[in-house]
Amino acid sequence: MITRMDRGVGRILDLLVELDIAEDTLVLFSSDNGPHNEAGHNPTRFNPSGPLRGMKRDLYEGGIRVPLLAWRPGVIQPGRVSDHVGYFGDVMATLSELVGQPTPAGTDSLSFLPTLTGKGEQAEHAFLYWEYYQGGSAQAIRIGNWKGVRKPMLTGPIELYDLSTDPGEKYNIAGSAANVIEAMKKTMEREHEPHPNWKPPTGR
Repeated sequence: MITRMDRGVGRILDLLVELDIAEDTLVLFSSDNGPHNEAGHNPTRFNPSGPLRGMKRDLYEGGIRVPLLAWRPGVIQPGRVSDHVGYFGDVMATLSELVGQPTPAGTDSLSFLPTLTGKGEQAEHAFLYWEYYQGGSAQAIRIGNWKGVRKPMLTGPIELYDLSTDPGEKYNIAGSAANVIEAMKKTMEREHEPHPNWKPPTGR
């Protein structure tokens, strides 16, 4: 499947060049989550999460951190790598800026066009927040290099990791940064919005 996908993407890029519209086309390629543990395959084969902990349906980095590949000849420098942290909602602001339109109101979308082009100042998110209801439920938050994971959501203790030194989230240092934990707790409580269709498991 990967071979077929690679071939198919290559054919699309070749066609854009053939039609002479490659420099006017932005191609973004990514994934909606980390590797999965489904369909009876061996999740350890090829080490799909690399050094990261977890996979699909985890709020650890292995479940939610994915690469984004961008291609636009003459605009995006080949081979350039960025460690900018964003999320899929940022595509809205990026495309809006690209076509010269304002980002729709009521979103937290930030354009990453400066990162793609290498021009202008890149805005950064103050934090990113996730929540998940299956598997006992969980919340996660990233503030700079700090990553917090709370299981179960709303009531569990917050695990804390420094992704700058521990991208695999092996060492929970919550006991040494009470101020960071308190800030994360307040943000999680503020960002969580109760909904009748989405209720945290009660364990009963």
